Amino acid sequence: MPKLFIFGLGYSAGRIAREVQSLGWEVVATGSKGNLSFDDRDAVVAELAGADAVLSSVPPDKSSGEDPVLATYFEEILHLEVAGKIGVFYLSSTGVYGDREGAWVDEATPTIAQTGKGRRNARAEADRGWLDIGARVFRLPGIYGPGRSIFERIEEGKAKRIDLPDQVFSRVHVDDIASGVVAALTSDAPRGAYNLGDDLPASQNAVVEEACALLSIDPPPLISLEEADLSPMARGFYAENRRVANLKAKRVLRWQPRYPTYREGLRSLL
Repeated sequence: MPKLFIFGLGYSAGRIAREVQSLGWEVVATGSKGNLSFDDRDAVVAELAGADAVLSSVPPDKSSGEDPVLATYFEEILHLEVAGKIGVFYLSSTGVYGDREGAWVDEATPTIAQTGKGRRNARAEADRGWLDIGARVFRLPGIYGPGRSIFERIEEGKAKRIDLPDQVFSRVHVDDIASGVVAALTSDAPRGAYNLGDDLPASQNAVVEEACALLSIDPPPLISLEEADLSPMARGFYAENRRVANLKAKRVLRWQPRYPTYREGLRSLL
């Protein structure tokens, strides 16, 4: 039975774990939902030694900016990569591309770690660190799925329509993340970066309006960015504007998103 070791069994990695378990894999993981403590070095090293593949979904540390997995287990992960095993996988973010003023980006687009421009250098540096050791790096846009979607925002009264007519971004359903990663895991995919996003970048307003139409309710009123009173993290989100191309994942991994646009994805959540 092949074994996948996961650092950080969170929302997306948990969905990946369920998918590979359905294919007969054993999964060992750290994180709040995992069965190992990240700090139990002896146990982690022992499990890594017997793993066929390792996946990290752990973001950089907010205070130091360093990737905690690479900082703590670099030698063990590097050994796994060169030992002829299936390989190393990392969940990154399309935030590594920075603001592109609505333009399309693909895996050949320089990241902000390469250009030195942008606000998410820690994530971009981690992305580059994983690529440097030969990982398959999955750059993910806005993630949604069961229990984590615009429907919950509407129910909580937190959904907003903000008057930013040119702002657009890409998104991906958590099930499509899982299918993309599993496609790479089971096909000896080439090392490198892969964008996993849907086929229709769109504004957040379009998503809010579609969800409200499905619920047969009126959408919230259109307000200015100042009136929205957003957190610094949310303001940073609206400060970036790009469309993410997914053609490499389709071509190399033979990946096809089950939910090619937010419309199919939202209907599935109802």
